Amino acid sequence: MHEIINWIVETVGAMGYLGIFIMMFLESSFFPFPSEVAMIPAGYLASKGEMNIFAAFLAGAGGSLAGALFNYALGHRLGRPFLIKYGRYLFIKPETVDKTEAFFEKYGPASTLFGRLVPGIRQYISLPAGIGKMPLLSFAIYTFLGAGIWCIVLLSLGYIFGEHEERIQE
Repeated sequence: MHEIINWIVETVGAMGYLGIFIMMFLESSFFPFPSEVAMIPAGYLASKGEMNIFAAFLAGAGGSLAGALFNYALGHRLGRPFLIKYGRYLFIKPETVDKTEAFFEKYGPASTLFGRLVPGIRQYISLPAGIGKMPLLSFAIYTFLGAGIWCIVLLSLGYIFGEHEERIQE
């Protein structure tokens, strides 16, 4: 397990901020990629002085916003019928579209903020926002805030781990 963690941290360090952006783009779009793989190691590297935590935050939140905008555009331009018909090729089941739309209808635009904090919903909440033609500026603001909170939580976990690594290993 220690070797896997070292490899992940080294990979994030080698890929740098662009790598964080790309990984978070993937995580925030329909591709199932865990944000923890990018942001926790970035926080750890920041605690060791090997990354700037603010730049890592901007790369992570920016990548999340870009991925969310991609999904928003899919929903906005192609709509529900396309997702129902072809969603399975994007790992999206019709039931997922239905559940996400119901969540969006129930909680409105704020669901883009809070949906970013819920695993499983985080990747798909942008689709109903696009389908529902949520104003783009509102969508971007709520999404960036939600993604930013999530990035701060994960960066903080990595940073705390790095600061207390010796105690944790004991």
